[in-house]
Amino acid sequence: MESLPAFKFCFRNAVRLGLAIHRSRPSQTIRRFSVRGEELVIENGSPSGAGPKAASRLHANPLPDGAESGEAAQPNRQPLPAHKPCRDRRLQTPSHRRWKLPAHGPPAREEEFWNLRNDDFKEKRQPRPGPLPVGRTEGSEILFGIAPCSLALARSKRDFFRLFLKSGSASTRPVMEEFSRQAEARGVPVQLAPRKVLDALCTGGVHQGVCLEATPLRPISWQEGSSHEAEGAAPAAREGSQLLWLALEGIQDPMNLGAVLRSAHFLGVDGIVMSQRNSCPLTPVVSKASAGAMEVLDVFGTDRLQSFLQAKSEQGWEIIGTVGHSTALDDVPTESCLDFRWTRPTVLLLGNEGYGLSPETRRLCRRMLSIFPGRELQPGIESLNVSVAAGILLHSICSQKMKAP
Repeated sequence: MESLPAFKFCFRNAVRLGLAIHRSRPSQTIRRFSVRGEELVIENGSPSGAGPKAASRLHANPLPDGAESGEAAQPNRQPLPAHKPCRDRRLQTPSHRRWKLPAHGPPAREEEFWNLRNDDFKEKRQPRPGPLPVGRTEGSEILFGIAPCSLALARSKRDFFRLFLKSGSASTRPVMEEFSRQAEARGVPVQLAPRKVLDALCTGGVHQGVCLEATPLRPISWQEGSSHEAEGAAPAAREGSQLLWLALEGIQDPMNLGAVLRSAHFLGVDGIVMSQRNSCPLTPVVSKASAGAMEVLDVFGTDRLQSFLQAKSEQGWEIIGTVGHSTALDDVPTESCLDFRWTRPTVLLLGNEGYGLSPETRRLCRRMLSIFPGRELQPGIESLNVSVAAGILLHSICSQKMKAP
């Protein structure tokens, strides 16, 4: 009677671990497995009839009482070889859930069977925590990328604290040596840092091995720059030259803002003003997206864009808005950008990525320009990205200036 509980305990463990204990020969264990209805016998320490992946999915199939096992009684059957313990904690059974056989029972082989199932899994190393980034000056930001950092050093519109260059063989490249010379000429300390530190400084941005710690770049207040702009524009206006300003209202994506600034600088826009309300600030991401054009351009900012447009209209400038080809406005005429003729100083307005220009700004426009598609479009893709539209609109206008005699 005392051996009955021990037998039940051992039998439950044998079922859980894939062991079958034959009653007539308690000292010998026979392992049989079934994979998708096919019986599989472990012979000489390796399964026959299935690959390593199938062995990892084996489940126990104990023999019934009194079943004949002629194959298991053959003398060439050997016990499973001992394997190295599995180091992956996610694949191991917690210690408090493992069943242990009593000392007087058959030898426990649950560890061997567990290793047999997990041998095919490669050990996954946990990622080591990267080095902590270096300390930063309070109120500073990190520019990253070759073009933004190079143009920022060249224009010196910011205050600089440190220049970080990637350590290793990359620090000996000619471009890195040029960065070191520019920094030393301006008294900026140069620090070599591993790639992981640079990744942490720019929060995963494409730094190209260069990061620059500097003060933020903010738009110039329109009230502060209006006198300077008037002095610069007066001689050109007296000569009858064409002037083009770009006004941005509510552009929130830094990638879009950077691409617009890059196109405006490339195509020769005379000035840029942006609304500071509900707009993206001039961040390092904008500088990177503009390929450093943000460091070169004088970007003006105002909280009252409508007041700026009214002042320009009183000075004889034409206020031109933009709208999608499917949007019809009753109070403002709309025409294709290809039909527009640039005959006097103009302010071109670009609105938010989603809803475009605000109603207050639309009422100040004399006409609207639109880009008409070349085919019938499906709903949802009937418009262009604001940066792409800016490039097309600016080129259609500035090309007239380039062709003028």
